[in-house]
Amino acid sequence: MNTQKYISLLAQPQQISKEDLSNLGSIITKYPFFQSARALQLKGLKNENSFLYNEALKKTAAYTTDRDVLFDYITSDVFLQNEISEQILQNSEAIKRMEVISENISEKISAEIDQQLKAEIKKAEAILHPKLFERKEEKKEAENTLNVNEPLSFHKNETHSFSEWLKLTKATPIDRSEDENTFASENANQDVARKFELIERFIQEKKRPVASLEDSKKDSQEKNINLADPYTKPSESFMTETL
Repeated sequence: MNTQKYISLLAQPQQISKEDLSNLGSIITKYPFFQSARALQLKGLKNENSFLYNEALKKTAAYTTDRDVLFDYITSDVFLQNEISEQILQNSEAIKRMEVISENISEKISAEIDQQLKAEIKKAEAILHPKLFERKEEKKEAENTLNVNEPLSFHKNETHSFSEWLKLTKATPIDRSEDENTFASENANQDVARKFELIERFIQEKKRPVASLEDSKKDSQEKNINLADPYTKPSESFMTETL
C-alpha cells in the first residue's frame, strides 16, 4: 500500500476493501502503535460486518490516546484524523511563541503575566497528555441485547467509555457451581444413608444370643465332672468295726 492510497482511505474509509484490510493488517503487525492504521482497519471490519470487529475495537481503544476521536471515527462515514491533530499542534505552538514584555511595567503586572504564562503552558501540556482523553466512567447498564459475533453498534448520542466497551464485549458465563455443589451434596448424603442401612442389616442378620457369665461357668463345671469319682471311693460294706 502506497502513501497516496493510504491518504485516500483516511479521507474515505467507507471505500476500504478486503485487500486493503489485509494490507492494513501487515502495517499494524510491523507498526503496532500506528493508531490511524488501526482506526482504518476497525472501520473496514465494521463495513464488512466482520466478527473480528469487537476484538479489534478493544485493541484499537487500548492503543489510541484519544478515545473521543476514536468514538467519533467509528460513528461517522468520513473522519479526517489530521484535522484534529493539526489543531492541537497549532495551539501548542502558539502558546510556546508567546512573549512577555517586561519593559515599563511594574513587578505586580509582571508577576501576573508570569502566572498566566505558566497556566497557559500547563494547559498546553494537558492538551497533549494521553490521560486527558480518558472519559470518566459512568455506571450504566447496557440496555440493548448484544448478538454474539456481531459488531457493536454505536450512535452519536451514546458516549460509552472504553471500560464500558470492554464490558459490552464480555460474555457472562453461566454459573453452574452452585448446582454442581448441591448435586454432589445430595449424592454424598445418599451414600452415607446407604452405608448405614447396610451396617444395620449386617448387625440384624449376624445377631446371636450371648450366654451369661454364670451359665458359662455352670457349663464349664458340668464339663469338668470326673466320671471315675464314684468308683474310687471305698464302699461302706467293706468297712469293719476294727477298721
